[in-house]
Amino acid sequence: MRHEEWDRWSRGKRTARYYQERLKEARTAPAQAGKLKKVVKPEEMPWEQSRHGRIKHLVNEKMPVRIKSVDAYIQEIPPGSRSGKHRHMAEEFVFIMEGRGYDLHWDVDVTIGDRYQWKVASEPQRFHWEAGDIVYIPPNTVHQHFNADTLHPARFIAATNRIFRHMGFDDLEQLEDAPEARPARRPARSSAAGVKRPQARRRSQRSSPGRR
Repeated sequence: MRHEEWDRWSRGKRTARYYQERLKEARTAPAQAGKLKKVVKPEEMPWEQSRHGRIKHLVNEKMPVRIKSVDAYIQEIPPGSRSGKHRHMAEEFVFIMEGRGYDLHWDVDVTIGDRYQWKVASEPQRFHWEAGDIVYIPPNTVHQHFNADTLHPARFIAATNRIFRHMGFDDLEQLEDAPEARPARRPARSSAAGVKRPQARRRSQRSSPGRR
C-alpha cells in the first residue's frame, strides 16, 4: 500500500543525468587539467587598467592555468597616488615588492541571520608598509592602498582565495575608483542575494585621514 507522501514526491515527469554527467566529468578531469599550463610566461599574463588601478594578472580563474583556488595579481601605484577603495568577502594577502606607503582599513561589523548586514566603521586604521613587508587584509574589510613616495611607483602582489565565490558569497563592491581608472560604463557589482548595503557613512570614510 502506497503512503500519502509517495503521491507527493513522485509527481512530475522531468528527468536528468546529473549524476552520470558528474561521473563523466570526474573521469575526464585529469585529461582536461593536463591541457592547462603549469608555467605561465610574463607575456601571457594580461594587464588591466581597472577601476581599482593598473594590475597585471598572475593567476585568474579565466586564465588557462592549473591553479584552481587562488587569484593573484601585481598592482602598480604611480608616485603619490592611490588604489581604488573596495571590499570583498575573501581575506587578502599582500606582498610589497617595491616602494613605501600605507593602507587604510575600515572594519565592518556583520550580523548574520536570514540575511547578513554590516556597518562600516567611520574611522579607518592606518598601516604603514615598505618593500619586503606583508600586509594582511581581513575578510570583508574596506581597504585602500596609498603610495607615499612622490617620485617612484609602488608595486605589490595581492592574492585572494576563490572559495567564497564557490560558496555563493561572491561579494565585491567598489566604493571609490583609482585616480587613473579609465572612464567607462560601470557594470553592476557582484553580490550575494538579500544583502543590505552600507550607505550612511561613505562620505565620512572618504574624507577621513585615518588614525595611527
